[in-house]
Amino acid sequence: MIETIYKIFLNALMITGFVFVMMLIIEYVNVQSRGIWQKSLTGNKWRQYLIGGILGVIPGCLGAFTMVALFSHRLVSFGALVTAMIATSGDEAFVMFAMFPKKAVLLTALLFVIGILAGYITDKFYNPKRITKKFSEKKLPLHDEPQCKCFQKDKFWNYLFHPTAHRFALDIIVLLLILGVITGELAGGAKIWMKTTILLSLGFSFFVVVSVPDHFLKIHIWDHIVKVHIPRIFLWTFGTLLAIHFLMNYIDIHAWLSDNMLIVLFVAIIIGIIPESGPHLIFVTLFFQGAIPFSVLLASSISQDGHGSLPLLAESKRGFLAVKLVNIVYALIFGLIGYLAGF
Repeated sequence: MIETIYKIFLNALMITGFVFVMMLIIEYVNVQSRGIWQKSLTGNKWRQYLIGGILGVIPGCLGAFTMVALFSHRLVSFGALVTAMIATSGDEAFVMFAMFPKKAVLLTALLFVIGILAGYITDKFYNPKRITKKFSEKKLPLHDEPQCKCFQKDKFWNYLFHPTAHRFALDIIVLLLILGVITGELAGGAKIWMKTTILLSLGFSFFVVVSVPDHFLKIHIWDHIVKVHIPRIFLWTFGTLLAIHFLMNYIDIHAWLSDNMLIVLFVAIIIGIIPESGPHLIFVTLFFQGAIPFSVLLASSISQDGHGSLPLLAESKRGFLAVKLVNIVYALIFGLIGYLAGF
């Protein structure tokens, strides 16, 4: 029993570590390219849908948060916001790319296409004027501080040999992850190309951790990624893997799911209403275990958006409900099409 729990713990640790690395890299790129997405927008709605789709498929919450801010400033249409919310999978995207990268790429491509199509149809047939007119223009926290210079040669050695407590802790975390992969404790069963990719990513992450200014490291990495995202992702991942393990061993969950798959699809869509990363991991793990088909995962992914819609909920309860209602409709349509088609 203890050995089984330990293996599940290591598996959850590996997934969380991979998520941490991807988040760190995306955060780094996001800060270095600050303002590019906003400047690319014009009144052309197809460009808005395209930008919304691109922002949505970026793993994590940054793309969705950016789209909510653009919508709150009336820079994009309601349909473009729907595009982003359908395309995004929040933090779960990191986990899916860690668990089943090929299927995750396919799912991401489908969400991108469905999101753009849904955005166009939504704008054409549904225009919630009461929401768009009354929507607050309050700014959202999207890292509005001045562009930081993330590599300063004259300070590099000081950061490396005289680190702050936060930098030292992150150095140790990344080095332990590298050691775990090298020794095989983490990702021991992964193929060579996967291990190489993980090690290269970890190597770049270590460079980021030892080279960025204290402000970037404290605000963007420690306060945003380590404190907000990582504990929840680890606990949800570990808890879900543990729960699925016991369900698979003590309950014939496969038989129940196969006999009630349509109910599971509806439940997955309803759970997607929750504006939080974590619940969707249940269906990610079930798909990884082969317990549910791709159509259920697709429906769940369309319905949910991680916690990307939390700023929208804070800005407008009615706007949040409108987006969720529209997403549920599209999740039902495409989920049922996939289910009836047998995939």
